[in-house]
Amino acid sequence: MRVAVDGTIIHARIEDGGSGPWVVLAHGIATDLGLWDGVARLLAPRFRVLQYDARGHGGSDAPPGPYSLDVLGRDALGVMDALEIDRAHFVGLSMGGMVGLGLALHHPDRLLSLACCNARASAPPAYRDAWAQRAAAVAAQGMEAMVEPSLSRWFAAGFREAQPDTAARVATMVRGTRPEGYRGCAAALQNLDYGARLHAITLPTLYLTGAEDAGAPPEVMRAMAEATPGARYIEIPGAGHLSAIERPEAVAEALQGFLAALAPVAAQ
Repeated sequence: MRVAVDGTIIHARIEDGGSGPWVVLAHGIATDLGLWDGVARLLAPRFRVLQYDARGHGGSDAPPGPYSLDVLGRDALGVMDALEIDRAHFVGLSMGGMVGLGLALHHPDRLLSLACCNARASAPPAYRDAWAQRAAAVAAQGMEAMVEPSLSRWFAAGFREAQPDTAARVATMVRGTRPEGYRGCAAALQNLDYGARLHAITLPTLYLTGAEDAGAPPEVMRAMAEATPGARYIEIPGAGHLSAIERPEAVAEALQGFLAALAPVAAQ
């Protein structure tokens, strides 16, 4: 389906299945909603699952940037509004997790819970510089410049060799990202600044990352969990930055356990 949000068309998909609470799945930069396919299928027997493409990605429009995390959050809420979803469990990976942090801080009334996966809460200088350099490379050379560097960073050791078809599918996602969308989202990531406010999150929160994630390392996400009242932390063995693709069964199991513990909330 295609939903208009403030003049921008956002592509979304519902995984038919359960009649439980809604679960919204948000992907990372230079991927698309297909990042969550394996997890969505495992959640669908129990939950109503919504996947969507961030602006500039997949089937969504790529308006001129720069974007902000607030704008990306409004896109998610706009899709929920179009589908008359009052509240949902929000699950985001990498950039999607950062969008989730913003929603948890600014729109907690729209979320039942937050699962922030493989994401950071703040942008230290080296992180900002890296995104500026990547955006410049895309401006000069197009998205092909990001394929090999992204896959090299994202996967755990040996995954590409063991799962070449999956790695090729992710490469196609990177190539399919519009340069304008990548650069717009890269600008949003450079301005990430939620770290000092994690203590203000009042929603049930899960932080999840891969044991081999170099982009959102375990020590970073563990510290985020410690800064968030009542938060849980789960580490997925044998996974890098794209835990939902590398270990979908383990990620789905972690999410189902987290959500099961919220059954009274989920029933609202």
